[in-house]
Amino acid sequence: MQLRVLGSAAGGGFPQWNCGCANCAGLRAGTLRVRARTQESLAVSGDGEHWFLLNASPEIRAQLESFPPLWPRAKRHSPVSGVLLSNGDLDHCLGLLSLRESHPIAVFSTAAVRRGFAEGNALYRTLERFPGQLRWHELALGRELALEGGLSVTAFAVPGKLPIHLEGTRAPSAEDNVALCVREQASGRRLAYLPAVAADRPAVSAAVEGADCVFFDGTFWSSDELVAAGLGSKRAEDMAHWPVGGAQGSLGFLSKLACRRVLIHLNNTNPLLREDGPEAAAVRAAGVEIAFDGMELRV
Repeated sequence: MQLRVLGSAAGGGFPQWNCGCANCAGLRAGTLRVRARTQESLAVSGDGEHWFLLNASPEIRAQLESFPPLWPRAKRHSPVSGVLLSNGDLDHCLGLLSLRESHPIAVFSTAAVRRGFAEGNALYRTLERFPGQLRWHELALGRELALEGGLSVTAFAVPGKLPIHLEGTRAPSAEDNVALCVREQASGRRLAYLPAVAADRPAVSAAVEGADCVFFDGTFWSSDELVAAGLGSKRAEDMAHWPVGGAQGSLGFLSKLACRRVLIHLNNTNPLLREDGPEAAAVRAAGVEIAFDGMELRV
């Protein structure tokens, strides 16, 4: 199974357009050992011909152009066989609206995520220019679904929350936030993709069990990261993200897994972005990697 990190940052990317935090300012000034990142998305293929995007970033056009295997091979063609959505956050699904040029698109999501994106969304009509332009495939929790190119996917509910734009409009559901577990059918090798995890729960351990590679929520290093930086009043947990560092952080959980582990969806304030910082050194010492745009893996 081939993997390509198209984007590794949380919503807003890095640097964030309206942020002058120490990380963003240091990147712009060239005074920190950091690298720019687009918003999180992963491309995966079992045969090198059919590719699936795990989440559709708002920067999807530039991300597709950054990786030649995703370029068209005919006058009207795309190697992208489908998009798998882990939740309905805008940084995960807004890119779908950029794929509007009268080309059929297959989208895989839970029923709750589909409703959140499609219902009452006038912009959704741009993806309905002809019958079947956007073909939805429901990810029923715990049920494996075959994909093209020798892959299959299973969605597992993990702790999360409704997207901000849907809060107060509907009741939360177990389908709002899922882990995407992609299996290569020939080898049985498994990727577990969890870019948003709100807390340590048995469901998280169940989702990564038996995985050969785990991509995990690396949004915040500490619970009070935004508060300490003077950039907000919400803690990481309020935003449904399990901090990486600290006595109860996810790094302790990840360090016990006997597989390849990669942190993704890093917020622009996260000290893990500083490649020569103590936090990044602690992560590397635990055998955990930090995703970056353009990173390629084989599972």
